[in-house]
Amino acid sequence: MANKKTRALTQDEYENIIETMRTGFSGCRKNERIATVLVLEANLGLRISDILQLHLSDIVKDGKRYRLDITEQKTGKKRTFTVPVEIYSYIQAYCLNRGIKPDELIFPIKERIVQKQLKIVCDYLGYEGISTHSFRKFFATEIYLNNDYNIVLVQQLLQHSTPTVTQRYIAISSKQVEDALNKHINLL
Repeated sequence: MANKKTRALTQDEYENIIETMRTGFSGCRKNERIATVLVLEANLGLRISDILQLHLSDIVKDGKRYRLDITEQKTGKKRTFTVPVEIYSYIQAYCLNRGIKPDELIFPIKERIVQKQLKIVCDYLGYEGISTHSFRKFFATEIYLNNDYNIVLVQQLLQHSTPTVTQRYIAISSKQVEDALNKHINLL
């Protein structure tokens, strides 16, 4: 997979990958742990290396919301952001169901294991150009499309240095560009 350009997932691909991870198939057992890792990457926009370092105790109650303070593995940058209650509850339920204590790693596995399992599932589904980073790109694309195409918002969420870096993450098809142009017609 390293030789191929990683791309963002579509919503259907995201759902199919997670469902297939959870149910398994002939020759591949189900894997709820890796499915959960990928769901969190797609919903928080964190890199896989940061997801794999999470402890439940890293998410702290801050008034009526939850906050996550981390130092990114790749960049060494400090990052503080709100974790929606639904996501915190999802993580908490995962930990409770598996007897994971708040100060223990939620996912005591290596990145390579996640990548290998994802490749098996993607090969089975016939998907190409997908890696764990595709889930972060999916997050970026969804935030962009669902927030009035606000590239600066996505840039801040991903902690990119420039909007140009962020643009490379966002999966905008030529059909979307064409639709946007057609919606913008303003002849006088």
